[in-house]
Amino acid sequence: MSAEPRLAACELSVKFDRTTVLDHLSVGLPDGQVTAIVGPNACGKSTLLRSLARLQKASSGQVILDGQSIAAQNSKSIARRLAILSQSPVAPEGLTVRDLVLRGRTPHQSAWRQYSVEDAAAVAAAISATGLNGLEERVLDTLSGGQRQRAWIAMALAQDTELLLLDEPTTYLDLPHQVELLELVRKLNRETGRTIAMVLHDINLAARYCDHIVALRGGQIHSTGTPQSVITQNMMQDVFGLSCTIIADPNHGTPHIIPT
Repeated sequence: MSAEPRLAACELSVKFDRTTVLDHLSVGLPDGQVTAIVGPNACGKSTLLRSLARLQKASSGQVILDGQSIAAQNSKSIARRLAILSQSPVAPEGLTVRDLVLRGRTPHQSAWRQYSVEDAAAVAAAISATGLNGLEERVLDTLSGGQRQRAWIAMALAQDTELLLLDEPTTYLDLPHQVELLELVRKLNRETGRTIAMVLHDINLAARYCDHIVALRGGQIHSTGTPQSVITQNMMQDVFGLSCTIIADPNHGTPHIIPT
């Protein structure tokens, strides 16, 4: 019998005023895998991700991190195990790549432990892993969209957590930069074993780059599993209202959707 995942939602509900966004939802993120959370607009994808990171308070139910309710855990302790990159993050004007990445080390610092050898090593490793060597002193505003996204991911990597949540990391990127970023995410997972979850809109890219798919509809789980088991004609019709044909990607063998 498999062990329980480190991060999971249990009967989680979230309401804004009288609107129910997540409705008694239960789902776990498979350890050591890349998970895509997919679904139509306003189905609760980003709310689920934020709830898993304790950025969104639950109306009922709970999120479990390492066997305990995340609501009862210390914020710094959580930040040493779980990092989240929110949608469309904003940095102060004039911030350089190195300064941004260094901010990822905040959970590991204190009044008596400021910038350390370990911090310097983590920042250098994150910059290298995201292919930003040579751009450390560049101001974020001078970078391309793809470079900026890599810089934000480097900040999350410098946090040195085993759990990484990314909210629509490919937003505003053209297709080549989307592919570049998702290649990076998968490489990080394969090389470090990080558990990664992403909110994605492109189902074909989710199928290609993710091990596990969570499909949401109306604040509830429609289906979860491998891309081959979840991405079906019935799911696309039920969740997205889309009639389609699904073929095997000729290069990767993963499901590929062709609208009909």
